[in-house]
Amino acid sequence: MKKALVTGGSGGIGAAICRRLAADGCHVYVHANRGVDAAQELVEGIRATGGSAEAISFDVTDSAAVSAALLPLIEDAPIQILVNNAGIHDDAVFPGMRPDQWHRVIDVSVNGFFNVTQPLMMPMIRSRWGRIINISSISGIAGNRGQTNYSAAKGALNAATKSLSQEVASRGITVNAVAPGIIETAMTEGTFDPGMIKQMVPMKRAGKPGEVASLVAYLASDEAAYISGQVISINGGML
Repeated sequence: MKKALVTGGSGGIGAAICRRLAADGCHVYVHANRGVDAAQELVEGIRATGGSAEAISFDVTDSAAVSAALLPLIEDAPIQILVNNAGIHDDAVFPGMRPDQWHRVIDVSVNGFFNVTQPLMMPMIRSRWGRIINISSISGIAGNRGQTNYSAAKGALNAATKSLSQEVASRGITVNAVAPGIIETAMTEGTFDPGMIKQMVPMKRAGKPGEVASLVAYLASDEAAYISGQVISINGGML
């Protein structure tokens, strides 16, 4: 049974990914920072349907805390599937953006990617099989007004995806990014009304977390062994 870690696993997209990977036969570590109760509830739901999962909590921006939480998990066997889904947004037009808004968003997406991924790399490399999937955003490709910090964070994640994929390709490890558009989650609830979505999205609807999870599950599978270094959009035709 392969072990998978999904950061930000208690949120809308993260929870759907956790359920799908567990249904595909993985033992899933459902990560949360503040949403520990939601993560545990998700774990119990996965176990109730015959899946294997456990909750894990740490702040992805705290490298020491990340290492303390992850190193015991890979003593006997590597985590071979990593989904870097943790991310936040703190929107403001750039002239009025506070330094803490810039740094917090960058810290979670970019430094969080390093803090979580780097300790898992050598065990994954030694196993000669791995899947790293970074959850990006349409904002990291096209930009978005009021989200210069978020766009910068996700754009950096896209670039890191391409570079890391080249370093580990010969070891049987793929590294890809998935860039969702408007997806039905608590994060987008109240931000986009149905009329706005119909104007913005050629498919005239928001995406579903399960649709993102299906793409992630494919990239995590053996069938996707020749796909690496890609930023794959899932946005209903917006780009």
